[in-house]
Order: sequence, then C-alpha cells, then structure tokens
Amino acid sequence: MGFFKNLFTWWEGASLGTTLYTRRHGTQVGSDALGNVYYQSKDRARRWVIYKGANDASRIPPDWYAWIHRMIDDVPDEALPPPPKFLRDPTPNLTGTPLAYRPPGALERGGQRAAASGDYEAWTPD
Repeated sequence: MGFFKNLFTWWEGASLGTTLYTRRHGTQVGSDALGNVYYQSKDRARRWVIYKGANDASRIPPDWYAWIHRMIDDVPDEALPPPPKFLRDPTPNLTGTPLAYRPPGALERGGQRAAASGDYEAWTPD
C-alpha cells in the first residue's frame, strides 16, 4: 500500500512524479532545521521544497521563504546575517489541531461561556 499511496497522493510527502522530476532536473541547494530540503532547477528558473513530513507551507522558515519567493538571490546561510537573539522560532499553522486556539464558549471547550454582565436578559419566546 505504501508505494501506491505515494504514487497517487501528494499531501503526505513528495509523490513519485515529484521525486523523479527532482532527481532529473533539480540541484539540492540546502536544508533547514526542520529537515525540509530545497532545490533549484539546473537553469535556475525554478525553486521548490521537499517537505519532511506533511506538506504544509507554514513549515517553511522565514529565511527560506524569502529564497523560495526570490526576495533574496543566494541561499539564506550566505545572503542573510545571523538572526538576532531575541527572535523566537516560527510557529506552524495550528488550525485543525488540538493545539488550535479555542475561545471561551467554543463547543470544543464545552460550549459554556461566562455570564454576560449588565442588564442583559436572554430572549425567550412566549
């Protein structure tokens, strides 16, 4: 099942077509701390990433995002100064996960919210 799943799905990693295209037309230029590997075509016209794990664009660090979108010409290790010490690591998109933000009163938190203040009275039909 693993071979056929990889052949026809793209959301859990690189498909067979992407892997073959990368081997034939791509040159590896670097990788990031998350294990993502970055490639560039041999004529330098295209740039792409092979994700380690699920394909999620929010898993690209900001410096590599700048390289992918041609904001910088050289790879981030050579083109950018080291990051300041006060910067935190980027957080991935948590929507749809158990760690996503759930406001008070959300159904996932029991559907109970704090009582309204003031002179609010809930409407009830007669």
